[in-house]
Amino acid sequence: MRVIHTMAELRSALGGAGRAAFVPTMGNLHDGHLALVAQARALAPDAPVVVSCFVNRLQFLPHEDFDQYPRTLEADSAQLAAQGACDIVFAPSERELYPEPQGFKVHPPAELADILEGHFRPGFFTGVSTVVTKLFNVVQPRLAVFGKKDYQQLMVIRRLVAQMALPIEIVGVDTARSATGLALSSRNGYLSDAEKAQALQLSSALRQLIGAWQGGQRDLPELEAQAHAALDAQGWKTDYLTLRCQHDLSPAREGEALVALGAARLGKTRLIDNVEA
Repeated sequence: MRVIHTMAELRSALGGAGRAAFVPTMGNLHDGHLALVAQARALAPDAPVVVSCFVNRLQFLPHEDFDQYPRTLEADSAQLAAQGACDIVFAPSERELYPEPQGFKVHPPAELADILEGHFRPGFFTGVSTVVTKLFNVVQPRLAVFGKKDYQQLMVIRRLVAQMALPIEIVGVDTARSATGLALSSRNGYLSDAEKAQALQLSSALRQLIGAWQGGQRDLPELEAQAHAALDAQGWKTDYLTLRCQHDLSPAREGEALVALGAARLGKTRLIDNVEA
């Protein structure tokens, strides 16, 4: 396994477009990331598997934790080497990937990117779309693997690839969870042991929302308001708890495959999760 820091060296190592399987990450890897890498290897047994580790400034709001976000390249590389599924770790510096201020940006459509996460984190999906497009241009993979925990992000990337006619297969992998059921996240490291136990209330609220709909309740605003109030009553500060159609994240409708999505702050840590119905 090689650790590469420059775009030129990466392109030379890959030796051409359309070969690699790619897993973009911000580093600080956990078992959920490793599951994505394992899936990339399974889908492309004879191709190079590239994992990027880059904390992308463009997707952080001014008050968010960009400077504090853990940079753990040595530990990440050790995990990937031990797993044995990764061939190249691409870990560019900010100056390498953004040698000048990134004036050209990729703006996803408002109906998908300005709702839910995009409403509470304005510009987030522009930052994500811009860095992913740039990484796609550098790696030129034939497939890229993303986790479903960032459900809306996965949809944005799928739409980006389709509309830009990029020859890349986008693979979504089910959310990895701990033995207790907590969705694995780099930000779980900010939680105390007591908060990790309490954090299960988020996925429970999402399952209850699905259960109410499947039980015949159809007043969606009222269902969501009740779920919001119930979670806040347990000490959370909820941004949204909502039930949406899987294919476009429009409000839930009968006869559609649905997904419950939520984002809420527990103490100082903002968590997201989703449950498909």
